[in-house]
Amino acid sequence: MVKIFEKWLGAKEDRTEKKYRVRVQRINDLESEFEDLTDQQLSAKTEEFRRKLNDNVPVESVLEEAFATVREASKRTLNQRHFDVQLIGGIVLHEGNIAEMRTGEGKTLVATLPSYLNSIAGHGVHVVTVNDYLARRDPVWMGPIYEILGLSVACLQHDKAYIYDSSFKSGDPSLKFLRPATRKEAYKSDIVYGTNNEFGFDYLRDNMVVDLEQQVQRDLHYAIVDEVDNILIDEARTPLIISGPAQDPVELYGTMARVVPRLIFEEDYVVVDERSRALSLTETGIGKVESSIKVDNLYDPENMHLVQYVENALRAHALFRKDREYVVKGGEVVIVDEFTGRLQPGRRWSDGLHQAIEAKEGLKIQQESVTYATITLQNYFRMYSKMAGMTGTAATESEEFMKIYGLDVVVIPTNTPMVRNDLNDLVYIEEAAKWKAVVEEIADLHGNRKPVLVGTTSIENTEKLSDMLKRKGVQHKVLNAKQHEQEALIISQAGRPGAVTVATNMAGRGTDIVLGGNPTDTELNNTDWVDDHEFVVKNGGLNVIGTEHHEARRIDNQLRGRSGRQGDSGTTRFYVSLEDDVVKRFGGERAKDMMTKVSGWAGVDQGSPIESGMISKLISNAQSRVEGFHFESRKHLLEFDDVLNQQREQIYAERHKILDGSQLRTIILQMIVDEIDRNIKVYLKADEPDDWDIEPFITGILKISDAFGQTINANDVSLLSREEILERLKVATEELYQEREDRFGLVVIRKLEQLVMLRSLDMCWVQHLTSIER
Repeated sequence: MVKIFEKWLGAKEDRTEKKYRVRVQRINDLESEFEDLTDQQLSAKTEEFRRKLNDNVPVESVLEEAFATVREASKRTLNQRHFDVQLIGGIVLHEGNIAEMRTGEGKTLVATLPSYLNSIAGHGVHVVTVNDYLARRDPVWMGPIYEILGLSVACLQHDKAYIYDSSFKSGDPSLKFLRPATRKEAYKSDIVYGTNNEFGFDYLRDNMVVDLEQQVQRDLHYAIVDEVDNILIDEARTPLIISGPAQDPVELYGTMARVVPRLIFEEDYVVVDERSRALSLTETGIGKVESSIKVDNLYDPENMHLVQYVENALRAHALFRKDREYVVKGGEVVIVDEFTGRLQPGRRWSDGLHQAIEAKEGLKIQQESVTYATITLQNYFRMYSKMAGMTGTAATESEEFMKIYGLDVVVIPTNTPMVRNDLNDLVYIEEAAKWKAVVEEIADLHGNRKPVLVGTTSIENTEKLSDMLKRKGVQHKVLNAKQHEQEALIISQAGRPGAVTVATNMAGRGTDIVLGGNPTDTELNNTDWVDDHEFVVKNGGLNVIGTEHHEARRIDNQLRGRSGRQGDSGTTRFYVSLEDDVVKRFGGERAKDMMTKVSGWAGVDQGSPIESGMISKLISNAQSRVEGFHFESRKHLLEFDDVLNQQREQIYAERHKILDGSQLRTIILQMIVDEIDRNIKVYLKADEPDDWDIEPFITGILKISDAFGQTINANDVSLLSREEILERLKVATEELYQEREDRFGLVVIRKLEQLVMLRSLDMCWVQHLTSIER
């Protein structure tokens, strides 16, 4: 029945595209009219749109004209004209959806359309990028468009901020046209570029200030998230945390780091779940630990604090590998993002795990931290009134985007047909045979001057392959978390004839690989570059080799997407072994045993690749299961954080009321009276005064204020009713407060009220967060 209706109405994608094509045609019909405008007339369009929106005209009604304005501004300033499919992408983003656009289709230019439309009303737009390089590059690239239209644009860089200014000359080439500004000035700009961490941490810091003037962000109006799958899915399991040092002793980390290496896998401990990195000591292992640290019972209540030290040391030793999950840089353990391969300086694993790894590596153990403020990216971005996203790979996660964020994924057609050839996997029984085949294939392609991009899943494998290529005499570039500063330059030249680039998952998202090399980054003159470009195109384009499937199909698709941009030719292929991690975790050992036997019966060389539908299905199923596992993990994290989020919103609302300063005197007086009343109900609850606990009551109210000793004593209490006691102390409270105001002045008292209230609230919040984590 569904197919009958689709045949009659057209498939959903076709109907959606037709809807957008109608609007695109209206924009195209305006093009000749806008070409006749002077620069001044074009710039005046912004104020014209503002007046309409201020008169409560819906923003939808100016979309076609606004997009035509941006397209014309782009033609004049950048000599780039938005294609029709880019206009479709802009409409999708304005509607608050995710635009899935292939690599090289110009997402950066697309974002200018909804950014302009949604900023002209004066609310501000945040464009979220995956790294600081792009946050700095994109406003400079697109700045001329915004500038000619009278809009301001800024970018955030760690603890610095900049505003685009075409007249500003910087001594630092990387900051060309970027004028230093305060954080608050940057956020006042119409459009602000920055990473998800910068925006998220600024939100947390704004809710830790002691003066409203110190807050920098405006209301969260509209966000366009570039590489949305990376930020809202891959990064979603890692909450943003602002923390400070705790007081727990660090010596035990070193002790456990010496004990754990003596334990034997499967005899003393077992891996309960490798995916969630869960381990368990066996009875034998528990005995060895107890003997080493000289305790009778590790799980005795008085020794329970030791269990976390042991478990963290064991996880650090058995499951966290150097140059895979982390690197050691500058005497510190730096986390490697498992999805992007990028270093995460400043981030630390929580609950003592980071300290355990520092102890394992023999580094200085930093003090464990307590959390001052935290939020998940999921809940941060859900605070925006409207959000949209762009990526080349979102369709496989469309269910999660809809369920968690309410975002629909719309696949944008390419401007020119894609002709890339995605070849079938080559499957090897043993990992060694796979690596040998990969090196042979790279050497062959390099010998024929074909550019090759090789993707790996870890720094460890990147360096392993690099060593093998060196021994083979193949010149190559390495791109991993250790070289991320050179990322854009390395990846932009990966399309030169004979270039071999070995990269982890990071693979330069946001930087295009141009066949023949990027002409703006190369030392070649234009004629030589054209020759190189034509040679690579005729030679089949960029060859992408995957050395192992990632846990998520989306990451595989990102690697494939580096080839075949804008209708270029290209080839991709994955080399797989039955010893690869993603295969091993889900039945790879059984498959390996079976394929080894089959190969023996058939007389097939174990070093030869296997064409096996069963293996391909095993890998696909494994990826689906891991994706499902991670989805559930993120969903549970969100469910937990949703509870915390309600508490956080309440606490931050209370902080804002305190900072606003209104009615603090009334609130504090009522809090004091409530505490007096609580003491009365606890100590003077008996029916007869003779049965009252008068001494503890007096002690309790003197803790509130010593001055109450001059107002009431034990004898007074025994002669008064509960109501009379409360009234007498209430009057005394107001008199004492008035006396303080007269002595110190209203300005000082009002500020003191704020500071005391904030300190009390913040201390309780930190204690609450700490207790939740533990």
